[in-house]
Amino acid sequence: MKKFPFPAAAAALFLAVPLAACGGGGAEGEDKHEEGESHAEGEGEEDAKGPNGGKLLKNGDFAVEVTIFENGTEPQFRVFATRGGKPVDPKDVQLAITLTRLGGDVDRFTFRPQGKFLAGQGVVTEPHSFDVEVVAVTGGKRHVWKYANPEGRTRIATDAAKAGGIETAVVGPATVGEMRELYGTVQLSPTARSEIRGQFPGRVVSVTKAVGDSVRRGELLARIESSESLQVYPVYATVGGVVAERNANPGDVTDGRALYVVTDPAQTTVVFNIFPRDLAIIRPGMRVTVETQDGAAIATAPLGQFLPDGNVEAGTALIRATIPNRSGTLRPGMALRGRVMVNPVTVPLAVRTEAIQPFRDFKVVYANFGQDYEVRMLKLGRSSPEWTEVLSGIKPGTAYVTKGSFLVRADIEKSGAGHDH
Repeated sequence: MKKFPFPAAAAALFLAVPLAACGGGGAEGEDKHEEGESHAEGEGEEDAKGPNGGKLLKNGDFAVEVTIFENGTEPQFRVFATRGGKPVDPKDVQLAITLTRLGGDVDRFTFRPQGKFLAGQGVVTEPHSFDVEVVAVTGGKRHVWKYANPEGRTRIATDAAKAGGIETAVVGPATVGEMRELYGTVQLSPTARSEIRGQFPGRVVSVTKAVGDSVRRGELLARIESSESLQVYPVYATVGGVVAERNANPGDVTDGRALYVVTDPAQTTVVFNIFPRDLAIIRPGMRVTVETQDGAAIATAPLGQFLPDGNVEAGTALIRATIPNRSGTLRPGMALRGRVMVNPVTVPLAVRTEAIQPFRDFKVVYANFGQDYEVRMLKLGRSSPEWTEVLSGIKPGTAYVTKGSFLVRADIEKSGAGHDH
C-alpha cells in the first residue's frame, strides 16, 4: 500500500480512513437490521460520519464508528464504540464484521481491544468494495447493521458492452518474455524466380507476353523457328507468376539465353538485420511476428538460418523469414518490422498488457461478473507487449476485460465509484 505522510497538526484528523468513503457508503439505502433485532436510530442517515471520520452506525444510544486505518500499514479495521456520545470500553464489546464481495467471496473479521478502539484481525484487501454486515454485542444486547460499500464498480448492459467493443478473457497461465524489435525488407524467395528458354536454338518468330503481365503455367509465351530443322515450335510457361524480364523480340536469335524470367510474388521472404548486441540471443527457429511500419500484423513465422553475407554498410548480420504473400500486398523492397520474444518464461498467472489501466495509485484490470465490472488491484511481475505476469490481486479463472477497458474505467470515473487514500 502507498504510504502518505501527514503534517503533524493534521495527523490526528487523518489517523483513520472512513470506510464509507470507499464508494459513497450506503448507496443502496438505509442501515438494516435482522428480524428480531432492535432498529437503528437515524435511518436514512447512513452516510453519517463520526468524530474519527468513519461511518457512524447507531442503535438507540449505542453507536459504532467503522474506519479503515492504513497510515503506514496495510489496511485494517478500527472500530470505536460509544453510548450516549461517550466512549465505551472496547473490552465490553464483542464485534464481528462480514464482507461479501462481488463474485461471492466472503471475508470475516474478528476484533480485539486495542487502546481506545477495537482492532480488526486481518487485512482489508483491495478493492474496498463489498456488502458489509456489522454485529456488535454489548450489555447483553445484539446490534446488527448492513449496508453496501461499492468502489471501482459499474454496471454496463450487455448490448452496450458489445456496442462499445468490450471483450473479456479468463486469467490464467501465459508465456512472458522480453521483446526485441527487428527491421527488415521484403525480398522474393530464391525459389520464386524461374528462367524459361527455348528447347532448341533458333530465330524468334513471335512473343505473347510483356514485362508485368501475369502468366499461367502452360500458357504460350513464344514461337521459335529451329535453326537445325527449320520447324517452328512453341515455348510454354513452366510456372505461373508475373513476367519480370523478357529478353527476346521477333527476329532475335535465342542463342541459349533465357527468353523470359517469371517470378511468383506469392513466394516472399523478409530479410531482417540483426545487430551485434542481439546475436547472442536471437537464433534460427525462433518465432517472429511480422508487422507493417504502422503496427498492422502480417504474419508469424520461424526465423531461418543466417545468410552467408551480412549487411556491410549497416554492420549487421542477416536472417530470413519466409512469409506467404497470397494476397500480393507485399512488394520487394517494402520495409517491415519484426518482434521476437527472447528468454520466454511460462508464468501461472498473467493478463493481457493492453487490459491494464491506472486507478488511483494502482495498476488494475476490470473483473467481469455478468453486467457488473469492478477493479482488481494487481501486483505485477515481468511484462511484454502482449502479456504481463500477475503476482497477486486477482484469482485464477476470473473473467476480466481485455479490450475496451478504458471505457469501463471512464464509466467508473464518471460514476465517482472510488475513494481517496
